[in-house]
Amino acid sequence: MQSVMVIGAGKGGTAILNLLSEMKTLKTRVIIDKNLQAPGILIAKKEGIPYGNDWRTFIDNEIDIIIDVTGDEQVYQELQQFKEDFIIVPGSIAEMIVHLFKEKEQLIRELQSETIKGDVMLKAIIHSSNDAISVVDENGNGILINPAYTRITGLTEEDVLGKPATTDIYKGESMHFHVLKTKKPVRGVKMLVGPKKKEVAVNVAPIIVDGQLKGSVGIIHDMSEIRELTTELQRAKERIRSLEAKYNFDDIVGRSEEMLIAIEQARIAAKTPATVLLRGESGTGKELFAHAIHNESDRKYNHFIRVNCAAISESLLESELFGYEEGAFSGAKRGGKKGYFEEANNGSIFLDEIGELSLNTQAKLLRVLQEREIIRVGGTKPIPIKVRIIAATNKNLEQEIRKGNFREDLFYRLNRIPIYIPPLRSRLEDIPLLCDHLIKKINHDYGRNVEGITNEATELLKRYAWPGNVRELENILGRAIIFMDYSENRIDIKHLSKLGYNFQKNQEQDHPNEASLPLYTLVENFEKRIISHILHKHRGNKTKTAKELGVSIRTLYYKMEKYGL
Repeated sequence: MQSVMVIGAGKGGTAILNLLSEMKTLKTRVIIDKNLQAPGILIAKKEGIPYGNDWRTFIDNEIDIIIDVTGDEQVYQELQQFKEDFIIVPGSIAEMIVHLFKEKEQLIRELQSETIKGDVMLKAIIHSSNDAISVVDENGNGILINPAYTRITGLTEEDVLGKPATTDIYKGESMHFHVLKTKKPVRGVKMLVGPKKKEVAVNVAPIIVDGQLKGSVGIIHDMSEIRELTTELQRAKERIRSLEAKYNFDDIVGRSEEMLIAIEQARIAAKTPATVLLRGESGTGKELFAHAIHNESDRKYNHFIRVNCAAISESLLESELFGYEEGAFSGAKRGGKKGYFEEANNGSIFLDEIGELSLNTQAKLLRVLQEREIIRVGGTKPIPIKVRIIAATNKNLEQEIRKGNFREDLFYRLNRIPIYIPPLRSRLEDIPLLCDHLIKKINHDYGRNVEGITNEATELLKRYAWPGNVRELENILGRAIIFMDYSENRIDIKHLSKLGYNFQKNQEQDHPNEASLPLYTLVENFEKRIISHILHKHRGNKTKTAKELGVSIRTLYYKMEKYGL
């Protein structure tokens, strides 16, 4: 370490003195000034540095460098006689050093000021947020919370800061520690926090600076507030959706030949006012098609009324469909009430499970289709209506006609544009697309973040018969997601195997004793099984199926529609 003599203890000397105090390779040996009350001399007294008013008395072998900041030419000339023994730094160079030092100090002050402003602004933003925020360091100790956090959890800064992230948890795993361990964010984790045992959902993300983990930040949402908002939103949606169709053709998932044909037929049907009959098994998406047809039609800005004919008792169905006049029966509203057909005027009405209508109600529905008018229960005056009827059934209406359970004349009125929606087992190639679509929907409903399904699990699903069709697929995926760990992001075979399904079983099932059935029914049942078996053999390919059966593709479609395949 070299020793330095500073001559001059004014502003320049003081700056040099401060500069030398920060340097490890240089040490101030003595500071000289004629004025022993100069600022540099006062600092030297305080710091215990030797000082004096005559530099000559301090010249010795312990001095390595002499810095002259007096600006006095005479002092500089006298120092020149010692230039062989010491390093002499003239005032101009000293002034430059001082100037650079001052610039350095100014930059440091500006950076500190900006940092302080940034910190103040960041804290102000965090404290003004309505979302509860919790920040921990890389060790999982609390370093920052905001007032919203205290409001939700009941915990103050004294309870949390400097303490482990588990301090605020009443029930559940600390997501801060989980994120610090995995360095991956988590979303929508539910737990109980604070002395109030508040139910919350938390999102936590790691804080990474220059590739280094510095901590994690968590956003805490009050579940009671979320439920309240969700309930209000749901009520609003129900009010809107009760009168509007909510799906369109973009919501129908499928690229198989059967689905593309059904979609094309539905698009054609949407452009006409003709009655549509949607046929297919339960869970295939008949209501989805009904919504899409309405939204593609010129009636899309008018009401879309949905009626499940099987869900309304026979005694109420007629008054619900056609309305009633005041005094029509005990309990009737004053002034009467509009029925579903009047509500749907100039729009569309979707009659689901139409095969469940009684013969009496079928006769009145036939009148609506023929005369385009309704008569309220207890009334005598016909009311003209302009309604597009979209009906749906999972029954074989031709068989119901033969049994006397369904009117043949009504069937021909409804069957103007029949659309057959294939079962899932006939379009197994659509399962990957359906899984992606349904997983996104389930994530939204359950607040999860599952990314998809493995190829192995998809192949396993393709081996199943799917008696419940797409609705059953959604149920299976939903149950699998519910039982998945939050650290898992893809549905695998192990998740499906826990559900108790035999995904290996063949689509051919045992059939009940048919000995007591009429001959034509036995023949139809046998024909249906043969067609179903060949369809499954060719994985739903109609062309190959028709070729093997020795019938035209048109005949095959007729048979499939007839038997609801």
